[in-house]
Amino acid sequence: MIVRIGLSSCGIAAGGLLVKEALAFAFEEEGLGWELQQTGCIGMCHYEPLVDVIHQDGSINTYGNVTVDTAREIVVAEMSGAALEKYRIATDREPNDCLAGQVRIALRNCGIIDPESIRDYTDRGGYQALQKALTRMTPQQVIEEIKISGLKGRGGAGFPTWFKWNATRQEPGDIKYLICNADEGDPGAFMDRSLLEGDPHAVLEGMIIAGYAIEATSGIVYGRAEYPLAIKRLGKAIGQARAQGMLGNKIMGSKFSFDISIKQGAGAFVCGEETALIASLEGERGMPRLKPPFPSQRGYWDKPTNINNVETLANVPWIIANGGESFAAMGTADSKGTKVFALAGRIKRGGLVEVPMGMPLREIIYGPGGGIKDDKRFKAVQLGGPSGGCIPEALLDTPVDYQSIKNTGAIMGSGGMVVMDETTCMVDLARYFLNFTQDESCGKCVPCRIGTKRMLEIMERLCAGEGQPGDIELLEMLGQQIMEGSLCGLGNSAPNPVLTTIRYFREEYETHIHDKKCPAKQCKALITYHIEADKCKGCTLCAKKCPVNCISGEAKKPHVIDQNLCTKCGTCLEVCPSKWSAVSVS
Repeated sequence: MIVRIGLSSCGIAAGGLLVKEALAFAFEEEGLGWELQQTGCIGMCHYEPLVDVIHQDGSINTYGNVTVDTAREIVVAEMSGAALEKYRIATDREPNDCLAGQVRIALRNCGIIDPESIRDYTDRGGYQALQKALTRMTPQQVIEEIKISGLKGRGGAGFPTWFKWNATRQEPGDIKYLICNADEGDPGAFMDRSLLEGDPHAVLEGMIIAGYAIEATSGIVYGRAEYPLAIKRLGKAIGQARAQGMLGNKIMGSKFSFDISIKQGAGAFVCGEETALIASLEGERGMPRLKPPFPSQRGYWDKPTNINNVETLANVPWIIANGGESFAAMGTADSKGTKVFALAGRIKRGGLVEVPMGMPLREIIYGPGGGIKDDKRFKAVQLGGPSGGCIPEALLDTPVDYQSIKNTGAIMGSGGMVVMDETTCMVDLARYFLNFTQDESCGKCVPCRIGTKRMLEIMERLCAGEGQPGDIELLEMLGQQIMEGSLCGLGNSAPNPVLTTIRYFREEYETHIHDKKCPAKQCKALITYHIEADKCKGCTLCAKKCPVNCISGEAKKPHVIDQNLCTKCGTCLEVCPSKWSAVSVS
């Protein structure tokens, strides 16, 4: 019997290490010779810690939200040959609804293999694509297969992968570099982290194949220092691959030599831009430069350089092993294959999903995502990270492909989906994302450095109840000028959250400006807490819990809030017994 526990960052944060200890103790106490294995995140982060019990006949029982206490119950039940139904969420025959509609290519091994075992990876066909490329294909044939697949960059720009590879390969020179961009900085995005934590060898194999195709001499993974587990597992995988002859001199007995190193970035969002990333690698401040020359012409240390993100590279071994046409058979005419998305925000089942390109947003959010938390009304989804755009309910049937998403005013980005419900203030949300991009601006060009600052000042005024007529038009004008005049992709897309929320939720902006009200009741300066005298029973709970003592009144008599002292923290609303609901917000 094998027992497998999810120990990526989400599983560990949910208490997975303690559950692992509890399982090991139960095995010892019961005298069981069961094998305890670790694995990465299968995508069902909301169910972590997850435990699989794999029987000798290959059947699997999956248990969710396992605790130290329930771990022993599961072991005892499985000893008798019976599943513990109250904790079981899936079997190998009846997958969980979270996996409905998914087609897993990039995530094919995540949640299944031990990410720290190269043998687990090779047992599932790992490094066979590399062997095929080195022994049966020329570099140009590899590029041609990627061209047939239609694979586009999964980091956000959606640029054809084969074209970048070919451009780098055609550049003269004996020294060329391949860089894996693992600098995932979008709030609410964790696709790259989960891939590196759950299946690092897939990324390495993709890098080696790409290096062979462009005739590179070495590769570098530019990762986030905030991802210590991903960096640790990737480093271990590099050591294992090197020891097995998949990295280093004359890989697998071929004439191709290639090695990979890791560089940890300091977490600057702008370093997601290619030229800023290269500057950081060279020890300079991460700031973009004008293009051309493009990195494929003059990149790292002025040598031809190709840059792909983690998910793009993770797809490469599957494409080479199964053929470009198999990948191209999925998705749409313009957007081939699958895409990994990170579902976050007001959604019932947060986590990772991988679906064919072209699936409507509605199917993703209400299918694998399970719909809106607490069954509230869907309001919008932020797609494309902090510089993406907000897509409203009216466009929920938009297919997820590069052009369709672009037509809404949003961008595909790296795949972050932040879902909002009716309680979200779209003005405040746009202010939050603009604050993020403004703070992350490198400051090199005036439109981004000054323009986003001016936009943020206006947004802060709106949320503070100090909006003025003409502010909306000024935001639109500034946004357009920033997008047209900025040096890099950060500035080109920074106004997106503001412009899309104005486009689809203009009435909320107008209410903030003209009525000095926040329809979602989220902007503190625009809301007031009241205690309704006819409902208040004088339980004194609100007065006791108020952090600034602004509530007064005698026991068993209606209480009153002193509006001059109230900080609008909302504590009174939280503690008021639901059977009375005496506190209201206006």
